[in-house]
Amino acid sequence: MTTITREQFEIRLFFILKWLGVAIFFLISFFPLLWMVVLSFRPLSEVLQRPAALPSLDQILRAQPYIGVWVQQNLGKFIINSLRVSLTTVVITVTLGILGAYAATRLHFRGRGVFNVGILLIYMFPAMILAVPLFVVFTRLGLRNTLSGLIIVYLAQTLPVALYMLRSYFQTLPPDLEEAALIDGCNRLQVIWRITIPLSLPAIASVSLYVFMIAWNEFLFAILWLLERPEVWTLSLGVQQLDRQEIPKTWLMAGSVIITIPIVVLFFFFERFLTRGLTAGAVKG
Repeated sequence: MTTITREQFEIRLFFILKWLGVAIFFLISFFPLLWMVVLSFRPLSEVLQRPAALPSLDQILRAQPYIGVWVQQNLGKFIINSLRVSLTTVVITVTLGILGAYAATRLHFRGRGVFNVGILLIYMFPAMILAVPLFVVFTRLGLRNTLSGLIIVYLAQTLPVALYMLRSYFQTLPPDLEEAALIDGCNRLQVIWRITIPLSLPAIASVSLYVFMIAWNEFLFAILWLLERPEVWTLSLGVQQLDRQEIPKTWLMAGSVIITIPIVVLFFFFERFLTRGLTAGAVKG
């Protein structure tokens, strides 16, 4: 009979507890999503009679709730609007964030300390505090009920986050490579494009995903800015309109699945991208 040491027992116990925690966390996270998908195919009356039953193959193939929300509730148009807003917000935020964070970490200018502190202070303001003054200003400027106005509002919310995250990452990058590139004749923009961005791909990917999630799921500013024009509603507003008594709950679940799946897919895609990006930008001998 073999005996194990105390150290081996602790290692095995840690291994068991670790995977037990992962399994519990997976069930807690995955079960609501699975249940939402199941309810999006089954009628509510059938769910009340047999709560644990899975949807039949015929129900999955017909996909009536998805067809209903896509055609009758015009959810396809809302998806296009959300994609326009989210992708534009990501591109502008990441571009300005890279330039601003680089200036905050590499350039020496008057007020640099105030700028860095201001980034953190703006990041700490909740959205509700910014909503009222922005609503008044944009109403007077005539930018309400437009997607361009909503994008500007999202920039006020996402740009401080991007600046804070990228600045923290840029501070960990060694400045020697950038200084060598400047000595070789590169200007600042070339240094950012050839040195800083390749070394910062993990941070840039994380910021892009985070900004996209904010713009894709945001509801408060969207309902304040676009409520009067249904043709420019984003997907979050469209799904909220499904929560009415005359609309079947399966349609609401179908809309919830539609708004959730892109985020899940993007997360798994960026997870692989981040793993590859950790080795990007290495110095070649």
